[in-house]
Amino acid sequence: MATSPSPMEDAVRQKVTQALKPTSLEIFNDSHLHSHHKAMKDTTSQETHFRLFITSEAFSSKMQPARHRMVYTLLKDELAAQGGIHALQLRTRTPEEDERAQAKDSE
Repeated sequence: MATSPSPMEDAVRQKVTQALKPTSLEIFNDSHLHSHHKAMKDTTSQETHFRLFITSEAFSSKMQPARHRMVYTLLKDELAAQGGIHALQLRTRTPEEDERAQAKDSE
């Protein structure tokens, strides 16, 4: 069985998709931009820095800190693992917020 070249990204995608049922999910692996950082010196992982843009109805009626905690909780194992996720940047929106943002961007 072939192994994925991006197992951490695959795990993130699976967990977020299962738990939050996003209408939109973009995952950016920015690890290559940070490989020279001192904190990354002894890690062998190539998947340490991610940006996630998540649009989900699950975020309705929740403030940004609560939304971020939801995602951190989902990914607690990946964040705690040796050589796991070192940095996680989040943009969390409801579908309505995403529609408004896209309309504003197209003005």
